[in-house]
Amino acid sequence: MNYYKEIKNELINNEITKRVKDYSKNKSDLTTYYNVGKLLSEAGKHYGEGIIKEYSRKLTKELGKGYSVTQLKYIRRFYNIFSKSQSMTDLLTFTHYCAIIWFEDINEINYYIKISIEQNLSVRQLRERIKNKEYERLDDITKEKLIDEKETTVADFIKNPLLIKNNTNKEIISEKVLHRLILEDLDSFLKELGDSFSYIASEYKIKIGNTYNYIDLLLYNYEYNCFVIVELKVTELKKEHIGQIEVYMNYIDKNLRTITQDKTIGIIICKRNNKFIMEYCSDSRILVKEYKLV
Repeated sequence: MNYYKEIKNELINNEITKRVKDYSKNKSDLTTYYNVGKLLSEAGKHYGEGIIKEYSRKLTKELGKGYSVTQLKYIRRFYNIFSKSQSMTDLLTFTHYCAIIWFEDINEINYYIKISIEQNLSVRQLRERIKNKEYERLDDITKEKLIDEKETTVADFIKNPLLIKNNTNKEIISEKVLHRLILEDLDSFLKELGDSFSYIASEYKIKIGNTYNYIDLLLYNYEYNCFVIVELKVTELKKEHIGQIEVYMNYIDKNLRTITQDKTIGIIICKRNNKFIMEYCSDSRILVKEYKLV
């Protein structure tokens, strides 16, 4: 087989298709690059790794820019990944795929494909999520659920640690400053918690007996239909933090929650978790996540 001739014809036909049928150009790109990747992979087995450099030189000379050695390696990798997986979709562009195909774990690739489609991520947004190691910060139980396509809960996609942008350049901050940093970039914080979170109030005032108390952040998750309380602590988790948020959760359930809504979730964001305390916390609605200033 003349691998070079086949590759050249695939690329030329793709250029023609993109000019004539603009509506299907993304699908044409992916199909073409898959087929070219297959040919490159087979050519490499026959002629060795150096064939990529030779084909790059010839394609650039005959077809113009866009066929560098790096680009051809991306195309070959694209084929090698998706020839073994059914997760490729033309809802994403080839540039989206270039951002994720070098992961060794196919489950990590599938995760980024899934969120890119569901949340309509641009390539820039996808790269930002990858840079922040979003998949790595999910717990192992959530990863298993995703692999087995099991039902997930509001707690599953809350990252650990939560990344909070720090414009103070200080490593030691107060709860008040931590609160301000979150509010200054609320959109990023809500994305750290997962999808479907919406903001209700900061320092939400409640009255318990004759005393006023203030919930650091009151949120709502519209996918899981429940209120979410967030309490901020700049220390290691303490047992009194559990008691405090439990009281707040019960207050919201009694005074705000309707019969159609699920029970309130409580999230304690702290400098360090204390797993020994959590061993004796019987309320599964209370979640503890660490934060990291970035």
